[in-house]
Amino acid sequence: MQLIKKALNFIKNLSVRKKVAAIIIIVILGYLTYARLSSSSNSVQYQTAQVTKGTLVVSLSETGSVAVSNKVSVVTQASGIVTNVYVKSGQSVNKGDKIADVTLDTAGQQRQAQAYSSLISAQNNLSSAQAQLYTLQNQEFVANQKFVNDKGITNPTQQDMQDPVYIEEQAAWLAAEAAYENQTNVIAQAQANVNNAQISYQLTSGTIVAPTSGTVSDLLITKGMQIGSSNTSAGSSTNISNQTVASIQTGNAATVSVSVSEVDAPQIKVGQEATITFDALPNKTFTGKVLGIDTTGTVSSGVVTYPAIIQLDESENDILPNMSATANIITKVDDNVLLVPSSAVQTVGTASSVKVLQNSQPVTVSVQVGDSSSSQTVITSGLSEGETVITSQTSTTSSGGTSPFSATRGGGAGGGAGRALFFRGG
Repeated sequence: MQLIKKALNFIKNLSVRKKVAAIIIIVILGYLTYARLSSSSNSVQYQTAQVTKGTLVVSLSETGSVAVSNKVSVVTQASGIVTNVYVKSGQSVNKGDKIADVTLDTAGQQRQAQAYSSLISAQNNLSSAQAQLYTLQNQEFVANQKFVNDKGITNPTQQDMQDPVYIEEQAAWLAAEAAYENQTNVIAQAQANVNNAQISYQLTSGTIVAPTSGTVSDLLITKGMQIGSSNTSAGSSTNISNQTVASIQTGNAATVSVSVSEVDAPQIKVGQEATITFDALPNKTFTGKVLGIDTTGTVSSGVVTYPAIIQLDESENDILPNMSATANIITKVDDNVLLVPSSAVQTVGTASSVKVLQNSQPVTVSVQVGDSSSSQTVITSGLSEGETVITSQTSTTSSGGTSPFSATRGGGAGGGAGRALFFRGG
């Protein structure tokens, strides 16, 4: 105490400049003393993990939606009153089984009549095309025989092939043959028109049938219900779009379409396995395989994406069309490799290193790394199984004092898995 009084009296007798200098020296000495005393209470906390041997799964996460579910819609263009419903939800049906009967109103009858007229016309065109085929076949045969019997030679010479009669008769035969072969295409087209007319006629029919085999779901009609439009215009029926009256679950697995970025696209291959989750089904995870990827891609607002299709391995009735989905596509699997948490690896340029605890002290070790996922990295050289690596570290202060020049960092374990180890700082 006497020492402090003497020091204060000494300072009072100094000039102003010397007083300022003395105060500065005292403050610096005080800070250095505090820092020395405070440093003895600092400690470092390490989060650690062991180098393990295992399997690394590398995957790409892509988002998309359900492209095709295991449901087929039962649709109709009929309009009128539902008079009978032959099925109920959960019932199994075969293709062609009756779903319901509809008593057509005037508009519905007109549409059906027009569809039937189109069907008859298409069938007549098919019959005419088939009859014409026989005519053309006969013409081809006649032209062939005329050529063979007149100028046809097994091994004609160059002079024979320059004979005008030879050229004319061969051309007539080849033309007849081409007309006959072309008629088969005409018949195929006529048959397609018949098929299309039959579908249109069935859609306008008062009898609604199952388009495929499966289990009835989402039944939307009941006896006595009005469906379709009853409005008509003078002398003609109104147009009407397909109306869904039920769905049939086919048991087929759904497919998911995801948009792949241009960076990820080269890594996607047909047959790769994937895990799929849906926003609407948070407690379920599904498996599937990549069916294909459109490498042409699409451009939107300057961003290129490549649609990829993934088919689920199993059918699931809860998966509905257009549901949002996330697919983790497995691009590579490394077996029996050394693994460390990715947070333990520090990379600068092409050089990688980790900090290893040796004799309770962190030591930086250079390593060679291989594949990595979001949480783990393969170590190809530099470490051995069982070694302890540091994944993170924090400084803590155990003394109650505070420095007037700096804030004390709060303690607490850093994120990441592993053991928390404390070492007294020097």
